[in-house]
Amino acid sequence: MLRDSLKPITTSVQKELQGLLARENLSFLREDILCYSYDATNKIVPPEAVAFPETPEEISAILKLANLRGFPVVARGAGTGFTGGSLPVGGGLILSTERMKKIIEIDTDNLTAEVEPGVITGDLQAAVEKHGLFYPPDPTSFKFSTIGGNIAECAGGPRAVKYGVTRDYVLGLEVVLPTGEIIKTGGKTLKGVVGYDLTRLIVGSEGTLGVVTKAQLKLIAQPETRKMMLVKFAKLEDAARTVTGIIRRCIVPSTLELIDNASLRCVEEFTHMGLGGVEAVLLIEVDGRSESVEKDVLDIEGICKENASTEFRAATDKFEVRDLWKVRRSISPALKRLKSLKLNEDVVVPRSKLVELITGVEQISKERGVIIASFGHAGDGNIHVNIMVDKDDEEDCAKGLQAVEDVFKLTVSLGGTISGEHGVGTTKMPYINMELGAATIEAMKRIKEALDPRGILNPGKIFPAG
Repeated sequence: MLRDSLKPITTSVQKELQGLLARENLSFLREDILCYSYDATNKIVPPEAVAFPETPEEISAILKLANLRGFPVVARGAGTGFTGGSLPVGGGLILSTERMKKIIEIDTDNLTAEVEPGVITGDLQAAVEKHGLFYPPDPTSFKFSTIGGNIAECAGGPRAVKYGVTRDYVLGLEVVLPTGEIIKTGGKTLKGVVGYDLTRLIVGSEGTLGVVTKAQLKLIAQPETRKMMLVKFAKLEDAARTVTGIIRRCIVPSTLELIDNASLRCVEEFTHMGLGGVEAVLLIEVDGRSESVEKDVLDIEGICKENASTEFRAATDKFEVRDLWKVRRSISPALKRLKSLKLNEDVVVPRSKLVELITGVEQISKERGVIIASFGHAGDGNIHVNIMVDKDDEEDCAKGLQAVEDVFKLTVSLGGTISGEHGVGTTKMPYINMELGAATIEAMKRIKEALDPRGILNPGKIFPAG
């Protein structure tokens, strides 16, 4: 919802903002405006100013002023989102949390970490690993994305099939509400049922209900050992059936990734790892105690053979593991070799419906006459469906948007959801009615209005106008 009553940042408001922050923590410079005008959607939407607060109190003061003067505020982490969640579509102020990047505590007695929102996900993972601990959430952008952004979008990643997503590791939060109050939810305890679960409400709310300033995160022990496998298939449907077969046998890999032929062709052009000539590849990782890992590898190899795999390769050292992960991490940028614009969707279906999703997407690709590259977290039913089009060809773009709608309709018909980890933002906003009923959407809007009566925090996201 984007309120008509929201106002631009006037000269007098600029002076008021300057009174709240140190000079170096506020910018109206054109170059800074440009740097904070886009995210991974590559759409350019400039703000009017950029703030770099360093404390919850500074954020509180900014939001209180925004309520008083009626200008919009959009919190931003690293800008790696794929749905426009951090784009300032109503103008106003970008509130960057990048300078709030302290790892406050790693508590090895309680297996928790307390961090500020600007901490890079990969940096936290590396820090806790020095203590023999493990923070499992691993979005593909883990080298750049921040914990605050991960919390806002409830980020997932390849390990979600076994370990879950960001919300499963958030025990408590410090949050500045849209009206400026600073609240704390949850804590270090693993249990707690006093009052509403505001922690879960904030996680995944896409920065529309509050600004996270601290997070209390759950850690677990590092697995004893890991084993990585690459499996080739002549048919994409066989790979999808293998995923279902592994889950049906109650084997839960730490990673179970599917890569289709279109994606493989792009990656092979510069990795030269011998991935040509097949229609699909599965990347599978299992972890845990050594004896159980070895048994899982043998069982998975048998299931792959049952489903007509053409090659089964288990990594023998850390360097081969690194190369196999390079295949997966390279897909998204490599797809630019196909077409100039990627419509990146992240649909999820029940795992039993994975084959129907894969075959249905192939049919949509043929009927619409567009290239669709599919890959992703097949182990939890989350497939990244990438419709590739020429951004300068209006007809091609129109076909691409029709294919997006077709994919969403197919997904919902299979009992799935139109987003597993990217969120709604602006790009999926037109389709939210496909999945959510009117009463459900109205209940969500009432929550937003209760916490943000003036609609100043990240307006124009999730809910269509009207």
